[in-house]
Amino acid sequence: MTLEELQKREEEEFNMGPLPVLTQSVKNNTQVLISCRNKKLLGRVKASDRHRNMVLEKVKDVWTKVPTNGRSKKSKPVNEDHYISKMVLCGDSVIVVLRNPLMHRQQERTCPLRWE
Repeated sequence: MTLEELQKREEEEFNMGPLPVLTQSVKNNTQVLISCRNKKLLGRVKASDRHRNMVLEKVKDVWTKVPTNGRSKKSKPVNEDHYISKMVLCGDSVIVVLRNPLMHRQQERTCPLRWE
């Protein structure tokens, strides 16, 4: 396989499947929701590769914690979060990458599709 064919194939891979979500996020500086093994990340992708390794900025790290009261009695789960300004995320911990659902809903409300 020549170098040109390899580059063309790699470009096609980035335009098909799940990778366009990442490439569009990098180009448009939009937020994505990333589901990892034990938490969810909401942030902006600055760079990514085909292995789903990512450089993220302005990340909100969210997880669920079940507190215990005294004699190992479980209470209601509590969502906890914290802010990370910049981070590198290893692609093998990524399960799902979605466009920010809240931003997507706002765009649908402001720019509804009209079929005429």
